Amino acid sequence: MREIISRIDKVVDSNSPILLIGETGTGKEIFAEYVHRTSNRSKNSFVKISLSALPADLLESELFGYERGSFTSAISQKKGLFEIADNGSIFLDDIDDVPMNIQKKLLRILESGELLKIGATEPIPINVRLITASKVELKELVNRKRFRADLFYRINGVPVRIPPLRQRSDDIPLLMEHFFKLFSSEKSIKVSNLALKKLIQYSWPGNVRELRNVIQRLSLFVEEEVMVDDLAPEIRNENVIENLIKACKNCYANGTNSFNDVVNCLEHKLIKEALEQSKGNKAQAAKILGLSPSTFRDKIKKLKIG
Repeated sequence: MREIISRIDKVVDSNSPILLIGETGTGKEIFAEYVHRTSNRSKNSFVKISLSALPADLLESELFGYERGSFTSAISQKKGLFEIADNGSIFLDDIDDVPMNIQKKLLRILESGELLKIGATEPIPINVRLITASKVELKELVNRKRFRADLFYRINGVPVRIPPLRQRSDDIPLLMEHFFKLFSSEKSIKVSNLALKKLIQYSWPGNVRELRNVIQRLSLFVEEEVMVDDLAPEIRNENVIENLIKACKNCYANGTNSFNDVVNCLEHKLIKEALEQSKGNKAQAAKILGLSPSTFRDKIKKLKIG
């Protein structure tokens, strides 16, 4: 995560568009807010919209605005979100869900720096910092003709990949501490070792958003220490191996990783889990996985596992 912040810090004051790529719940909106807050546009407007939250027939008027009388219900002029964000930043979440006709108009604005409202005859100049977010790899949608290649290359100025929570389990205790302080600052809640292990092993399909909700619930019902019985059934009863396979299946299905990436990730996690179960005994870890000691050693070397 520090690497991601460092990468963003190098480009915040440029006008390069930023594309945030990550599963739902990984915190893409928080990163978008960070980009705006630390940029030289921070004193101007920051406008955000989820493109999947509005019907396609309303998107155009919301984004670009309209002139009075341009259609039946247009009884007055309306500013679009791009015009409101002028000299500031605009965050378009779920860019992977935007209809093709809107994609074409987005491209025109980005290339010309001008906005043509619905019903207008003259464009107006627009100066915005564009931040977009996608829950899937847009290149895959381009290959399937579901996303314009020219728009993809236009918004992909600085791609930033935000890993799912299951791929950064070391963050879980820190995030939990933060959320406990947020939701129960008057309490001093601890987490038992077994409960913490269950929380770290859980696949977190809802990512940081799901963790936040779990800690919020625990903050309401736990007074001093979180025990395994305090956890939801899906967290305390998950099988570790099934959990790993489910997580890798999600990565592949979402298009966030290639097949080879998923296989390497799964091998890495299985070996780390076996080493943990064997308390570092490599011969025992190889036996747990049903591998010969030489094959196990080769995989450790290939995956650079210390």
